[in-house]
Amino acid sequence: MKMPRQRMSSSSAVAALMALLSLTTTSTISSTSAFTIIHPHAAPTLSLHQNVRSNISSLYADTTDTNESTPAPTSAPRPSEGMQIDHTEPEEAIIHIAPKAMIRLRELRTQSNSEIVLRMGVRNGGCSGLSYVMDFSTREEIGEDDAVDEYPEEGVVCVVDAKSMLYLYGLQLDYGDELIGGGFKFFNPNAEESCGCGSSFGV
Repeated sequence: MKMPRQRMSSSSAVAALMALLSLTTTSTISSTSAFTIIHPHAAPTLSLHQNVRSNISSLYADTTDTNESTPAPTSAPRPSEGMQIDHTEPEEAIIHIAPKAMIRLRELRTQSNSEIVLRMGVRNGGCSGLSYVMDFSTREEIGEDDAVDEYPEEGVVCVVDAKSMLYLYGLQLDYGDELIGGGFKFFNPNAEESCGCGSSFGV
């Protein structure tokens, strides 16, 4: 004889469902540590993504030294660095000629078989605002307002016009013999910034 099927009341059905949910939640938490099922009445916990993010942040913090400063870039050595000056500079010279630059000027004087008059100045333009100007000149073109550095033993004369003297006073003229980027180089103590090519500067 078949027994009559008893209907479960709504309150009993809810209680049974809650019990099943509780067992499923407890079983899931104990079987895995990576995922967490959050019970509606449980205390707030971190999700999987939050746990991974927290672990990565702590690992990065352990391997990064925040007190370590970035090393400052070092400037390239000057062509005549370490060489002794073998010529006599005039008193209160405007332009200081480095040893390699003087060697090159001697070569040019020998080739031309005459005195070298080197006119130096500044004009507007260039990457940094002002550009160096250097060209050969003659004694006849030297003006009354020009500043003149005489090197009688070398047969070399440096001439700077009055307007440029403010920017060029104390400049060192050097010479590099590199195949790329060689030639006369300017090292100006008055420049606050210089172009990478070395032919222009800013004050």
